[in-house]
Amino acid sequence: MTDRIANLASLSVLNRRAFIGGGLAMAAALASGGAAAASPAFERWVADFRPRALKRGISPQTYDRVMGHVTPDNEVYALQRRQPEFTELMWQYINRRCSGWRVATGRERAREYAALLTRIEKDFGVDRYTMLGLWGMESSFGDVIDNRKYMRPVIPALAALAYGEPRRRRYWEAELINALIIIDRGWARPADMIGSWAGAMGHTQWMPEVWLHMGVDYDHDGRANPFGKPDDALAGTARYLIERGNYRPGEAWGCEVALPPGGHGRLADNRTWRTYEAWHGHGIRRADGKAFARPNDKVKLWLPVSGGPAFLIGQNFRAVHSYNPSTSYTLALLHLGDLIAGRGNFRQMFPGGERIPTLEEVKEIQRRLTERGFKTDGIDGRTGSDTVRAIGAFQKSVGMKPDGYAGLKVLARLRQSG
Repeated sequence: MTDRIANLASLSVLNRRAFIGGGLAMAAALASGGAAAASPAFERWVADFRPRALKRGISPQTYDRVMGHVTPDNEVYALQRRQPEFTELMWQYINRRCSGWRVATGRERAREYAALLTRIEKDFGVDRYTMLGLWGMESSFGDVIDNRKYMRPVIPALAALAYGEPRRRRYWEAELINALIIIDRGWARPADMIGSWAGAMGHTQWMPEVWLHMGVDYDHDGRANPFGKPDDALAGTARYLIERGNYRPGEAWGCEVALPPGGHGRLADNRTWRTYEAWHGHGIRRADGKAFARPNDKVKLWLPVSGGPAFLIGQNFRAVHSYNPSTSYTLALLHLGDLIAGRGNFRQMFPGGERIPTLEEVKEIQRRLTERGFKTDGIDGRTGSDTVRAIGAFQKSVGMKPDGYAGLKVLARLRQSG
């Protein structure tokens, strides 16, 4: 794949989460909230859609209560079309999502929820660090799931998309019906259902279809719920990886490897599956020098960017990829899990890459930007949309290429300028 990729909004995919980003759509973070009044045409559509919903088993009382007074969130059309403000190289994408804040917070969650993660490993077989990486990517470990700056009511958003987005109308109609079924079953109230502009909700950003069909009542409170305690969200997501991603308990997702001289062009076709042992016979070694733990597992050789790190990736990489089919998302998520586990950074740098800045370095960037009048919305070591925009504005002001990345070059320039 090319070494230049779009940022979080454009990396989003029309699949399980229907065009949201590796955990959070940046476009949603840029939205201002509010919706226009329902038009007569929309009200006619609501009336015409009613028989279809009732045919799916939704009670007339639920439909009328939820849809009879809904106002479509017309901002979703602009959010769907919005182009990213900045672009990110692959190493920047990974570094930002494997930040010092996420690693430290992930380790705290690993301790706090050790019993839950142990239970999930026992019941589903999904590695705890894969689950922590996914939780961190999707909602910053639950930190933003009810933050109205990033999330919005799901029913008005899905209603607007089902009514007015013709390219994938059947998909949006189906997800709206799924959401109504959830309400009809008493699993949630409409006011409780907030998420991305595309309808993804909770700790691991479930679309209504996933909530309805993959949800697990893991805390035994009588309903599957991606909000509140993370039990149901993590268990349902583990079930998804097993049942839809064909996750294989006990296997590693893969590992970074060192290639023999000239081996990248001859071997790294991203198609040929061999056992680790067979790859070893072709001169492939783990980058950390350790032996392959399960030499008979089958993997393929992947070189994401020419001149960058190489990886042997197996079925569990593909399982995570099924959750959001972006290779950058998948690699960042699994690398985040590895960092939380203390397994260390990549040995080989990406071309032009930098190490991941520390939590204190990101805070220093935010502090220095704030002192210069650039709004970062806090000095917390987290690179949210406000910090990204502040960095981009600073870069423009000093003649740097504006990519919005909170990296070491930006920090050095801020230190130079005062």
